[in-house]
Amino acid sequence: MPNLQELQDLTQQVRRDIVRMVHKVNSGHPGGSLGCAEFFVALYNEVMELKEGFDMDGHGEDLFFLSNGHISPVFYSVLARRGYFPVDELNTFRLLNSRLQGHPTTHEKLPGVRIASGSLGQGMSVAIGAAQAKKLNGDDHLVFSLHGDGELQEGQNWEAIMYAAGKKVDNLIATVDYNKQQIDGSTDHVLPLGDLKAKFEAFGWEVLEVAQGNDLQAVIDGLNQAKALTGKGKPVCILMHTVMGNGVDFMMHTHAWHGKAPNDEQLATALAQNPETLGDY
Repeated sequence: MPNLQELQDLTQQVRRDIVRMVHKVNSGHPGGSLGCAEFFVALYNEVMELKEGFDMDGHGEDLFFLSNGHISPVFYSVLARRGYFPVDELNTFRLLNSRLQGHPTTHEKLPGVRIASGSLGQGMSVAIGAAQAKKLNGDDHLVFSLHGDGELQEGQNWEAIMYAAGKKVDNLIATVDYNKQQIDGSTDHVLPLGDLKAKFEAFGWEVLEVAQGNDLQAVIDGLNQAKALTGKGKPVCILMHTVMGNGVDFMMHTHAWHGKAPNDEQLATALAQNPETLGDY
């Protein structure tokens, strides 16, 4: 397993990948991607139990489902850096006929992607179904999922959240990217989410919070703590407090970079703040 410094170096490289991918095609979602870099690096390189190679069935390994599919740049970068497909394929992001579309899809058969995502509010239901399938198949591995906080304004989530507790889906760890920003402004401005911890608990979930969701060690510790809570009759939720645009100072703490690409000068600034560590593609 890589040590913490190696994971931090990887996180820095992932941030470079994100801004370069989005800049090249002048399209994509850098803000949320940057904010979740630590989460993806921790999940795929420290926390999940994964098999060599990739198959859609995923029996005998942990599974991950990205619900807020618009943050595909960070997903693609970490998958490539983990060896699911060649790193230089990141050059094809959002190009015609690429396997790396703006929102992950399955018909391109990109290794690591098991569902099409980006239609917000649906990933929770899929993750619950996959977790129940593992139980039916006698597979004791876990299912992880990631959701945007603004995404929880979609009502389907709460039906699924109620179902998961009612059916004791206790092999599921759902993480909420709690950056309090969405495409049109802050979540408090668009539609206040209220006390998410109290809401999940009222629906019968175990809930823990990661106050520093952009601290790699804190994210690793939080995910491992969540793993220790599985198998006890309740699904587990992590409220991960992150900063949108983390690591690029002019993108941080604002919804403005939810879906906006940097220009040439802004790209240079972003890359200067994240020096190359593992080699660009």
